[in-house]
Amino acid sequence: MIDVRKLPERDQLQDDLDHYGHADLGILLSDEDARSLAALYASESPFRSHIVMRRHAFGEGDYKYFANPLPDRIASLRRVLYAHLAPIANRWQEQLGADRRFPSSLRKMLERCHADGQTRPTPLLLRYTEGGYNCLHQDLYGEHIFPLQVVVLLSDDEDFKGGQFVLTEQRPRMQSRVEVVNLTRGRGVVFAVNERPRKGKRGYYRVKSRHGVSRIHSGERVTLGIIFHDAA
Repeated sequence: MIDVRKLPERDQLQDDLDHYGHADLGILLSDEDARSLAALYASESPFRSHIVMRRHAFGEGDYKYFANPLPDRIASLRRVLYAHLAPIANRWQEQLGADRRFPSSLRKMLERCHADGQTRPTPLLLRYTEGGYNCLHQDLYGEHIFPLQVVVLLSDDEDFKGGQFVLTEQRPRMQSRVEVVNLTRGRGVVFAVNERPRKGKRGYYRVKSRHGVSRIHSGERVTLGIIFHDAA
């Protein structure tokens, strides 16, 4: 189980998320754990579905959603990270003038999702080989959307070239802003799923975020995605 004391201070995460739309979570998985999770991709039993991106014009590559019960390491990460991020998510809700607040525990968040038919687990593994990429997108999946999600690189960053994690921010009446994030094995980044507040001269306004992966020039890139709301 991840030691919450090793996570960045919540104030630092909040500042980075407010300014850039993403924040470094540090090393979340050991090399051994990262390799072990990446190796699961070759099997079928842990997963509920397999998506080939080309068939849906999502990009080039494929990904697999885990079935319940989630592997212990992923379930633990999801639970601990949610609790650490929920106060930031609720602060964003307040700044956006939204009435809905998120519960303090993942269990209660998932109970809310399941009560409205969002019952399919959303953590996933994504794999890209040479020429692969992921178009800019948002992982929404239903009415109940937790506004933050996490990606963790499972491959050694020497195993592939290219394949940077890319985020864009669409601001009202302004051109979009781009952030490029380079990860190392086991390191995680938390980022905005959809809308987040941005402070302006007249208070907070909404910006829309999207994320994707640039083209892989060579090698193979495998990542773990942790989304905190389940899917309809």
